[in-house]
Amino acid sequence: MRASVAALAAGYLHTAGLRGDGRAIAAGDRSTGACDVDQWEDVVALGAGSYHTVGVTSSGRVLAVGDNSYGQCEVGDWHNIVAVAAGSTHTLGLRADGTVFSAGNNAGRQCDVGAWSGIQ
Repeated sequence: MRASVAALAAGYLHTAGLRGDGRAIAAGDRSTGACDVDQWEDVVALGAGSYHTVGVTSSGRVLAVGDNSYGQCEVGDWHNIVAVAAGSTHTLGLRADGTVFSAGNNAGRQCDVGAWSGIQ
């Protein structure tokens, strides 16, 4: 019997999925580590960048695997996160209070979100 998939995220050469039981799965190019989500549990949302994958657990903790050349996986100190998004080489997290966090490449000012608030 196949497990149901509750959410999907597409990266450049990988795809991540979230099962209904909170376990993450991934397929595709494993060379960058972006598919190394097999141990992720209790995940409620995920995102896929070009070569990295991010997830948020029900406790608001953020997980990240894959290429970290621009610091896009440096999200370990984020808390109370309810949603994540991954760009090519950056990561965004939405906190329950409506503030936004970013990590990674800011060459195009795509990480200039620190003053954002009231996002739902």
